[in-house]
Amino acid sequence: MTSKFTDHLGRPIVAVTGMGVLTSLGEGVEDNWKALTAGKSGIHTITRFPTDQLSTTIGGTVEFLDMPSSNAVERSHGMARKAATEALAQAGISGDFDGPLFLAAPPVEPEWSARFELGDRVPEDAREGNAYTQFLSVLRDKPDLAMHEAMLFGTISERLADDFGTRGLPVTLSTACASGATAIQLGVEAIRQDRTDRALAVATDGSVTAEALIRFSLLSALSRQNDKPEKASKPFTKDRDGFVIAEGAATLVLESLESAIARGAKVLGILAGCGEKADSFHRTRSSPDGSPAIATIRGALEDAGLDESGIGYINAHGTSTPENDKMEYLAMSGVFGEHLKSIPVSSNKSMIGHTLTAAGAIEAVFSLMTIATGTLPPTINYDNPDPAIELDTVPNVKRDQAVTSVLSNSFGFGGQNACLVMTAEPA
Repeated sequence: MTSKFTDHLGRPIVAVTGMGVLTSLGEGVEDNWKALTAGKSGIHTITRFPTDQLSTTIGGTVEFLDMPSSNAVERSHGMARKAATEALAQAGISGDFDGPLFLAAPPVEPEWSARFELGDRVPEDAREGNAYTQFLSVLRDKPDLAMHEAMLFGTISERLADDFGTRGLPVTLSTACASGATAIQLGVEAIRQDRTDRALAVATDGSVTAEALIRFSLLSALSRQNDKPEKASKPFTKDRDGFVIAEGAATLVLESLESAIARGAKVLGILAGCGEKADSFHRTRSSPDGSPAIATIRGALEDAGLDESGIGYINAHGTSTPENDKMEYLAMSGVFGEHLKSIPVSSNKSMIGHTLTAAGAIEAVFSLMTIATGTLPPTINYDNPDPAIELDTVPNVKRDQAVTSVLSNSFGFGGQNACLVMTAEPA
């Protein structure tokens, strides 16, 4: 049974009333959207740490903010806090948020600088044997809360809960590149199940380090086109060779439509559908037949009460890796068939790089801006199309085109697949 405030399954309609975003393109929704639709790239040569002898020396790092450079937890918290502050201000919510917090954050480990610092604390007469045991003994003898928090990504959500007065235990999750979309889905489900009238969905990733570059390079996942950083990310092209690692954060304030209207909030869009499916094919690769991704897209459409003809634009995962782009095209073709040729599909990763755990939420913000402005952001660097991937990628230049529904794809390492359907506010 449906009403003004319930969907086709009788669940509360979930509205977005606030958004905040931070990427290598700038701070805030307005600056990011202006740069994104202008086809500007935020990818550059990394200067924050030495990249000598590394096969990849470029990234979409956030260099224009005064944040700790040596610790991923601190950077991730700082960016998340800025994005959440912007979103809450737009939503008109001050004081305690009084709703649950769902955070997507990178599963960082102690960085080498911290490990060396701990090693230096070990007494000379106790430096034999297992280093991990030595580190634990040092921390037991002299507890160091600051260092402890700087090593645990779970503390980010605890700090944000204190910053903004969220209710209950904050939830921290990491489902690889699908994390941001998963955090939003958890917020949507909490509202649909009448457990809360509002939820704060935050995603952040400040984990770009030399070690991260090395690890992804060993997986042959990163682009090595270092000479022209702004040209390195080229989704769906014939000469794509890997993704460009990046940083960023985004926050969405989610509310039941009824609650939002009751308090006079401006509705920025509707989270109409969520799909999620795990793929056990491989720890990094997606199933080559695209079946889990197909099921995820179909699940999101069904959840939103739409069929294949109901989507006006697709915000692609579009990482610029040879295998992922091919798989995503296969998955979209499996769902939309010949109709796919008439649906514009673009990837903002061509401009901001791949923000990893933050990507799904950042792209949700951009998807909602697409609906709000009637502007489709381009896929830049689309100069050598892959003939095996037939898509309308909105090549190189933005397009003015009104859309009322957007599908946003997030397909992560380890077979984590999440898709969101966003629509305009119901009339």
